[in-house]
Amino acid sequence: MKPGSVFYYADEFNISWHPTLRPMWGPKGQQVMIPTPMQPARRYGLGAVDWHSGQTVVLTRPHKRRREVAELLGTLLTKHPTETIYVAWDNASTHEDDEVEAVLRGAAGRLVLLYLPTYSPWLNPIEMLWRQFRREVTHCELFASIDALVEAARAFFERYNRKPGGVCSIIGAHPT
Repeated sequence: MKPGSVFYYADEFNISWHPTLRPMWGPKGQQVMIPTPMQPARRYGLGAVDWHSGQTVVLTRPHKRRREVAELLGTLLTKHPTETIYVAWDNASTHEDDEVEAVLRGAAGRLVLLYLPTYSPWLNPIEMLWRQFRREVTHCELFASIDALVEAARAFFERYNRKPGGVCSIIGAHPT
């Protein structure tokens, strides 16, 4: 990678009001009950993690369409106004269309998209960050509202952005 450039891994993730479930201990002979909402709601996170610094950029939106993907790329360009930005992500259909192409053209060579092989999430370290998010925020936890869940998600990423070495250890990077 040339000087004056940054490298991101990017992807989307679901933020469901339904708690994510995991094995847990409970009193012998008693089943632990996890409450769930009657009408589940969902939001989507679109995020990128800087491989070298561990800093994250995460947008939370009601949809994860092409428009939101283009918005994430635009946010990265705004965050790094003079650097070349490399983004590695999967081959999702939302990553290739006119809106994304418009952002690429507007970036005038400062944005380079790298596509990971199809059906290979283990090649994208940001998946480990999503897993940690679920462990800390949504496992066996019902929030009062979808807005409270989105706020908890925002707080998780803000907390880790204050200590980027923590994100680096989650994704297997070595901070620079």
